[in-house]
Amino acid sequence: MHWIYLIMAILIESLGLTFMKTANGLSKLLPSVGMFSCYITCLALLSLSIKKIDIGLAYAIWSGVGTALISLIGVYYFNEILTLQKILGLLIVVIGIFLLKY
Repeated sequence: MHWIYLIMAILIESLGLTFMKTANGLSKLLPSVGMFSCYITCLALLSLSIKKIDIGLAYAIWSGVGTALISLIGVYYFNEILTLQKILGLLIVVIGIFLLKY
């Protein structure tokens, strides 16, 4: 169950960051409320996940997978450019998470 909490925390954190982008510096009410709600929920789920998962590993997975996911959201939803440099950076993050796990 703790891994499910971690996966949910990653997804909700990515949604919160998407709301952050659309909130335009907290100038739009609904995306701002969505952002704060997502971050509160995300941190609650992350705290539940670290009851059984090592904190360093959980945080590395949360931040690394979240970074990769929000990068893909940026490419597909916000029309950001996916460069070779970004791909290599994300690959290094994934390798780092793998090394922490195994």
